[in-house]
Amino acid sequence: MNLNKVLLIGRMAADPEARTTQSGQTMVTLRIATNRVWNDRNTNQKQEQVEFHTVIGWGRLGEIAQKYLLKGQMLFIEGRLQTRSWQGADGVKRYRTEIVAENLQLGPKAGSSGGKYQSQNSDISQNLNSGPKPNPVEENIPIIDESAPTSNPVISDDEIEETEIDLKDIPF
Repeated sequence: MNLNKVLLIGRMAADPEARTTQSGQTMVTLRIATNRVWNDRNTNQKQEQVEFHTVIGWGRLGEIAQKYLLKGQMLFIEGRLQTRSWQGADGVKRYRTEIVAENLQLGPKAGSSGGKYQSQNSDISQNLNSGPKPNPVEENIPIIDESAPTSNPVISDDEIEETEIDLKDIPF
C-alpha cells in the first residue's frame, strides 16, 4: 500500500494567484508559510524556522480559495505531493514539487483586518438600499476554530466499554 498525503496548517504568504488553463479549468496557486519552533539544546533559546509551500487548487476548490483567502490568513490544506518537470529556455531540465490540494479549511475570521469576509459583508449591506436585494448563495465552507482544544479529551476507565470485536464484522 502506498500513501501520498500532506497536511498543512499555516498562513497565506501572499494573495492567491488564479489562472485559467487552455481547456477553461481554473487553477489557483497558494503560497503558504508554516513555522517550526524549538528550543536550542545548547543555548536553551527559542529557535524558529519558516518553510514556504506552493499549493495548487483546481476547479471549485481553487475558486473558493481565490474568493475567500488573503495574505496572512490561517488555513488548513490536505493534499498530495506532485513533482513536475519541464525543459527550460536554456535547455536545462527543471523540476518543481508542489502540493495539489484535495481539501481546504479556512482559518478563523480575522478580527480587525477581516479579509474578504468583512469587505464582502459591508458591500452587501451598503447596496441593500440602492437596488434589489442580493440573493447570496450560502456555501458550506469549513472554518478552523482557533479556540478549539488541541488535544483529545481524557476518557476515564469508567467510560470505556469493553466489547469483543469479531473479525468478520470489520468491513475490509
